Amino acid sequence: MDKPATFRDDAHFWRSPLLPDAELLTAEYFAQEFAPHWHEGFSIPVIQSGAQTYRYRGSRCLASVGCIAAINPGEVHTGERATEHGWAYRAFYPSVDWMQQLASDMAGSAVGIPWLPDGVIEDAEVSAQLAFAHRLLEAGSDPLAAENALTAGFALMLSRYARSRPAIQSILPDAVRVEMMKSRLSADLSAAISLTELAQEVGLSSFYAARLFSRTTGMPPHAWRNQLRLNRAQSLLRQNLSVTEIATMTGFADQSHFTRHFKKAFGVAPGRWRV
Repeated sequence: MDKPATFRDDAHFWRSPLLPDAELLTAEYFAQEFAPHWHEGFSIPVIQSGAQTYRYRGSRCLASVGCIAAINPGEVHTGERATEHGWAYRAFYPSVDWMQQLASDMAGSAVGIPWLPDGVIEDAEVSAQLAFAHRLLEAGSDPLAAENALTAGFALMLSRYARSRPAIQSILPDAVRVEMMKSRLSADLSAAISLTELAQEVGLSSFYAARLFSRTTGMPPHAWRNQLRLNRAQSLLRQNLSVTEIATMTGFADQSHFTRHFKKAFGVAPGRWRV
């Protein structure tokens, strides 16, 4: 069959400092047929449209929209379209060290490599969280939100599907560390900060720091920081500064980013709030 003009192969590999020693892939495929191959790290593709079929550990697997076609390190697999329209996915290729460290952070002590099932993971919640994290990483505009989503999405997958599921350590009250994190988040609202940097400030892992902060404040760190930005923006709106100026002063990416968050929090656009 000739390839219709609307169907194509288009793949974009890229990297993010928030997922070290790893590649990420945003792709759509029609004619692509992957030869048997393997990866040194994990392969975690999240199917966004169409369907992919692949051979893995002696079986023929089928991954459709919302599925995760997870492949463990060193395992030979193939890949090709399973529909006449091809398929699209967002894929992570995290290193063994990164995955093992996350599992250890979840457990609060060193654990082994968190091997995943020999087949398709069908879990709409996990796939949605991973796809959301992938989009935030690709956008590159908010490292705190992106790393929080990345950590939460992978932790959820491991807690449900790792063969030896890490027992997640309990969160102990720690008001001092939470106040230290708040101070760091408040110091310069326009400065980019990652979850790793925030956690290192208080001597915790990213996974534990995010859970501690959320449990104590009721919001993950990036959401708390955005609310602080909005609260400060209200004071600036009373001074009749322009919306564009206020967006810049409070650390939002641009006016539309500021307006979108302001309306979600207060129910009206900034210009209407101060009338």
